[in-house]
Amino acid sequence: MNQETVRSFSLLLSATPRGARLARRFTTEQVRAWELPLDPDRAEHIVAELAANAVTHGRVPGRDFRLTLYVIGGTLRIEVTDTRGDRRTLGPQHPGPADESGRGLVIVEALSDRWGVTPGRPPRKTVWAELNFVPHPAPSSALTPALKPAGSAPAPTGPRIPPSR
Repeated sequence: MNQETVRSFSLLLSATPRGARLARRFTTEQVRAWELPLDPDRAEHIVAELAANAVTHGRVPGRDFRLTLYVIGGTLRIEVTDTRGDRRTLGPQHPGPADESGRGLVIVEALSDRWGVTPGRPPRKTVWAELNFVPHPAPSSALTPALKPAGSAPAPTGPRIPPSR
């Protein structure tokens, strides 16, 4: 049976600039805590754009947004869920050089391996992005002979006898 380790982190944040800042910081710290072999800045930039969109375009007074991070196999999935499912998320816009906004999803598209929008239970929607990475190999419980420290004794064979009490 092939079992993959699934890690998850989820947090409800206020739909304010402070909530967006906290989303970025929590993402960076969680990616570091999980010791994922990817640049935490990539994940932080994606969350910055998705959280800013949730705060700017998905905000309903009194309702929060949710940040969720999943690791399944070699993929980090970032989800930001807001309460404006009635507002469709358009694809990346290509603003002019003088425009001050409109680049968020262009950045998400450039930094992620995949991204999309999933409608949720009304009134929610989730904008997600995925980052692929090569997972660390699972630690082996037995050292191969080539990796045993020099001068170490051979592994005991036969039945293990517990110490007497």
